[in-house]
This record gives sequence, C-alpha cells and structure tokens, in this order.
Amino acid sequence: MSRELVAQNKPVFDQLHPRIYGAAVGLIAWFALMAWVLFDRGGYTSLALIFVTVLFVVAVLVPWTLALVWRKFRMPYEPQQSASFHDWKDGEFAVWGAKLHGTHAVIDVLLPLMAVSFGLTGIGIVFVIVRALSG
Repeated sequence: MSRELVAQNKPVFDQLHPRIYGAAVGLIAWFALMAWVLFDRGGYTSLALIFVTVLFVVAVLVPWTLALVWRKFRMPYEPQQSASFHDWKDGEFAVWGAKLHGTHAVIDVLLPLMAVSFGLTGIGIVFVIVRALSG
C-alpha cells in the first residue's frame, strides 16, 4: 500500500510552461556557445558554425514571435494568466490521448537537448585536451 495520497482534480495542461521554453533556449545557446568556443579553428569551420548558429537563431525566433502574436490576439474565453511552474509540474500534461505527470513531461522535453548540449561539451573538452597533448 502506498503512503502517498491520491490527488483528486489535478489540473491538466495542454501547453508547456514558459520556463521550460526558457530552459530549452538556454540549452540551445549553450550548444552554440560551446561549438564556437571548443571547435572554432578558423577557415571553413567558422563558416559551418555560422550556418548552425543562424539555424538555431531562426529555430528560436520563429516560435517566440508566433507566441507573442498568439498572446496578443487571444480569444476572450482563453485564460489570461498562466499557472505557476509549481502548479504546472505537479499537474498533468495532456499528450495526444494520454496524460503525463508534469515533471515527466519536463524530463521528456529537455533530456534530448541536455544530452546533445552537454555531450558536445564533453567531446569538445576531450578534443581540446588531445590537441594540446599531441603538440
């Protein structure tokens, strides 16, 4: 038997909390910064990094602009205030026909970005160390 109380009437959200978007943008910025810091050696590498950075900037700015437009032109029946992050993560998140706990949804959204960002950082650090040791 579980000691946890069964929470009744948990709120169900169909959109991610704005803090999750902020964390995702931060991880993308970390990826781009580490790519420039650890892998930029001039020449054609810089050109490739410029294209990747522009791709990331567009991938962040387009949804952000759409969110600003959506927020400005909301329908009268849509809620004006978003829930606090604490309430969001303790609630349920609607995914297709199912519901996920809010904390699990955050993990599912941010884990791939974290793996790529921190993985690139680790590979870049090894790359810098090997290059320094080889001469």
